[in-house]
Amino acid sequence: MTEPQTRAGGVELDTNRLAYSGRAPSHAVMAERARRLGVWYYAETTLRGMRAYFWPILFYSVGQPLLYMIAMGVGLGTLVTRGVGSVDGVDYLTFVAPALLVSTVVMSVSGELTYPVMGGFKWHRLYYGPLASAVSPGQIALGHLLAVVIRFVLQSAIFWAVMVAFGATPSGWSTSLLVIPIGVLSATAFGAPLQAYAASVKDEGLQFAFIQRFLVMPMFLFAGTFFPLSVMPVYLQWIGWISPVWHGTQLARLATYGADVPLPMVLLHLSVLVGLTVLGMVLAVRVYTRRLRS
Repeated sequence: MTEPQTRAGGVELDTNRLAYSGRAPSHAVMAERARRLGVWYYAETTLRGMRAYFWPILFYSVGQPLLYMIAMGVGLGTLVTRGVGSVDGVDYLTFVAPALLVSTVVMSVSGELTYPVMGGFKWHRLYYGPLASAVSPGQIALGHLLAVVIRFVLQSAIFWAVMVAFGATPSGWSTSLLVIPIGVLSATAFGAPLQAYAASVKDEGLQFAFIQRFLVMPMFLFAGTFFPLSVMPVYLQWIGWISPVWHGTQLARLATYGADVPLPMVLLHLSVLVGLTVLGMVLAVRVYTRRLRS
């Protein structure tokens, strides 16, 4: 029977030999580390699980912005420019690119914080292993969210790089770089409350399909992504006002080409996004704690 081994820093280590050497941390020390760093420990666990579909994630992260830039810059963008000229004072590609970054990340987060959350409680029960350690339910909830945030930082950065390559960031790379945290904040503003809701769902049904059809898609179509929100009928504009996509899009357009967004509106957009994120995190911690300790 072979002795258990693990890989650390690219070197094979005999775990039995490490334990007998006396260099392994004591149970008390490991428990204290888990209580202090449990969020990061669970985030690392989740990120390691994502390695199983790393290449599809990378292909999606690179391929989608490329297709969007080609479609909007060479296809629809050319038609819009010929028909109406500039939009909001810039060419159509520059206008729509930051909105596509925000909406893409927000739409993608719905896939990471619905069924995987339910799976952690019901199908794969991945939340219950860490619960047997010193990691708390709240740390599990925030660790899962943190892992998703790290993934979407990478996805937003790739999208931004494609935007720069297509010349859709006239404000310059140093200022337009702000679209990365703006996109991620927009995603958490929608994703954190969604995670809290998904954690409360005990039996799978049509809940997540309903969210995709009647929340995610309307945000993509009616939150000022493809045209200014002001040109929509007033009875539809409320979809944008309550949508993290519109609030994030306005901030992203300010960062990429200096859109005319007054300071009070900037503060309002930030307040909405930060407020939804904090509210969602608080609710997620509460729901995880109630379910995992019941």
